[in-house]
Amino acid sequence: MRDSFLPFSPPLIGEEEIDEVVRTLRSDWITTGPRTNQFEREFASFIGAEAALAVSSGTGAMLVALAALGIGPGDQVITTPMTFCSTVHVIEQVGARPVLVDVEPDTLNIDPQQIAAAITPRTRALMPVHLYGHPCDMDAILDIAAAHDLRVLEDAAHALPAKYKGRTVGTLGSLTAFSFYATKNLTTGEGGMLTGDRQTIEEARLWSMHGMSRAAHQRYSAAGSWYYEVILPGFKCNMTDIQAALGLQQLKKLPRFQERRMEIVRRYNEALARYGELQLPVQRPGIESAWHLYSVRLNLDRLTIDRARFIEELRLRNIGTSVHFIPLHIQPYYRDRYGFEPDHYPVAYHNYLRLVTLPLNQRMTDSDIDDVVEAVGDVIKKHRR
Repeated sequence: MRDSFLPFSPPLIGEEEIDEVVRTLRSDWITTGPRTNQFEREFASFIGAEAALAVSSGTGAMLVALAALGIGPGDQVITTPMTFCSTVHVIEQVGARPVLVDVEPDTLNIDPQQIAAAITPRTRALMPVHLYGHPCDMDAILDIAAAHDLRVLEDAAHALPAKYKGRTVGTLGSLTAFSFYATKNLTTGEGGMLTGDRQTIEEARLWSMHGMSRAAHQRYSAAGSWYYEVILPGFKCNMTDIQAALGLQQLKKLPRFQERRMEIVRRYNEALARYGELQLPVQRPGIESAWHLYSVRLNLDRLTIDRARFIEELRLRNIGTSVHFIPLHIQPYYRDRYGFEPDHYPVAYHNYLRLVTLPLNQRMTDSDIDDVVEAVGDVIKKHRR
């Protein structure tokens, strides 16, 4: 058994990021400025997007996106219960109503057939979530959107740098929101990015900085002007140059990070496929998953313990895990507000009961992988039926 605890997803920060942050701190600009602008340009180029907006979080990216799309009171936005709460929070925060539909059994991504059945005259947008880094069935989703004149805002918090049929996520729908939270494949500590067409991104930029016509770096630099106008009742969602400094260096390393993540996934798949007590994650043909998370599902009918005990047994063996996610429709706020019952979304709910996320990050050594595989196997052998 391991001597030290293995967290499921710590960041990997090198000397290059530290040096870039120090250079930023020694410069004349530490909030939104030249490094943020550079990060936006380089990120857009990396994924092939027309334009990008750096913001304070993935949540902020979705919030300003909905505002830029004109989503508001009286509108409905269709999304999934199998996501983090921020995906649905932002819909409520702009005054619209979230409409949840169930997920597909293999990927646990939103089910396009159920999207089509949920559309009403008040539906204005679709918010698919590329869960665990595996892109949704975007051909079907985009066809539905086109048929009903709907906008598509992708929650790609897990999906950098995933590809769907050769196209990088971030270039598919109307707008795409990315997260750079500490556990993500690329991190700026906190932070996010919104990609899309140039006109909509510039509209979102206004919403991200108090609705002001000029940002601080346009007012306080030598070439700037003190004059500004408040055009919209905007938010405060801007990224700082300190965050962007981290992002610039992380972006350079991302291809190497992803190679390591895929190697870990290959080793997991090979080692864990022997256990009928587990359902391993899938990758459909034509998909390159970002492999942000490696979430297995327990076949509980083959075990004498439940999911909670399984996680505790791994913790006792110094293996950190998590659960992604507790479905939104059983969270007290949404359950009580909309009268949801667990079986309103049976695929999401019943799969949630058996989900366990194993460690997956570019800091893991081969020995770490072996420790996880050994611990999982040990728990299964001791508690199989």
